[in-house]
Amino acid sequence: MTNQNVVISNSESGINMSITVAVSNSSIFATTAQKPPPAPGGCGGGGGYISISRTKILKDLDVNGGWIESMRASSPTHVKSLSSLSAADDHHHNSWTLHHPSALDMFDQIIEASKGKQIVMFLDYDGTLSPIVEDPDKAFMSEAMRKTVKKLASCFPTAIVSGRCRDKVYGFIQLSELYYAGSHGMDIKGPTKSSKSEVVLFQDNKSLLFQPASEFLPMIDEVYQKLVEKIKSTPGAKVENNKFCISVHFRCVDEKQWNNLAQEVKSVVKDYPKLRLTQGRKVLEIRPTIKWDKGKALEFLLEALGYANCSDVFPIYIGDDRTDEDAFKVLRERDQGFGILVSKVPKDTHASYSVREPSEVMQFLQRLVQWKRPPLLRRHCRV
Repeated sequence: MTNQNVVISNSESGINMSITVAVSNSSIFATTAQKPPPAPGGCGGGGGYISISRTKILKDLDVNGGWIESMRASSPTHVKSLSSLSAADDHHHNSWTLHHPSALDMFDQIIEASKGKQIVMFLDYDGTLSPIVEDPDKAFMSEAMRKTVKKLASCFPTAIVSGRCRDKVYGFIQLSELYYAGSHGMDIKGPTKSSKSEVVLFQDNKSLLFQPASEFLPMIDEVYQKLVEKIKSTPGAKVENNKFCISVHFRCVDEKQWNNLAQEVKSVVKDYPKLRLTQGRKVLEIRPTIKWDKGKALEFLLEALGYANCSDVFPIYIGDDRTDEDAFKVLRERDQGFGILVSKVPKDTHASYSVREPSEVMQFLQRLVQWKRPPLLRRHCRV
């Protein structure tokens, strides 16, 4: 078992408060010093204790399995336009939207379900706030989306949960009032603001830093260097170091080379049993084997905000990738809030609702802001 620290830093005094995080093969625990675990059913106050059970480690990606078909299905060159859908396709699409209706169409019902509860927003970045682009370094969000997210954060606690490096996501968004969970939640930093949570104890000059996989940093850097060298012979492939995980993008790789690329990646990862290989949207990702994902990041942030065991919280998570399914699943298991999938085509998902693209995400967020702060009630939102 190894210990990691959750550091709460005071930027003016230089004093650090820390939460010790113990990481083992069976579980991850986060505790504040000299505080007992909260009693079941507690709400916010009473110790900062997180116990996250770990039942198994995901197996290495089977590059000889059906993942290529999955990639083809999500590729813009293979997705059918609605006008070209066959009768069977159309029936399937209608059946899917019946179970995952548009969040815009169902906005009033969502608001009704949230009455009397604190809405907390969780947003993926790529494909959710920004369009999917060939070059991941150019995934810029629009200025209109940035303004919308800024207004959203003035009304609700808002977090960005991304597989990207936290610093890179912040560079894209540049809003200091947000919570940022990079590397699939393995690198979380909170804004300088107040919170009722006894776990984080945010004050006017304090912020949160949570990195449960710090011990993996040298290994990640080593594997990154090997992968950069390994895939030089694959045109269009790009390796991105996201600090606590590595992304191998193949959106610009010829489809005939996908399997060979995956084999090359796996040949490197097999020598590192403490890392695992997973699949995302046109990306292969290498992560530490600790049981930590976007769903655990969502739970941690709710804990940090003081809503770990509250019945009056209403989390909304919006994302487009299979890595977001971990968060959608957590919301279903908690029976709190809703997940919203961003997709133009039917997909297996734990989300309750759907929107088609980032422009519809923006419309949904704008409606939330308008609902929260109509002209006569703007004073109720933070400035």
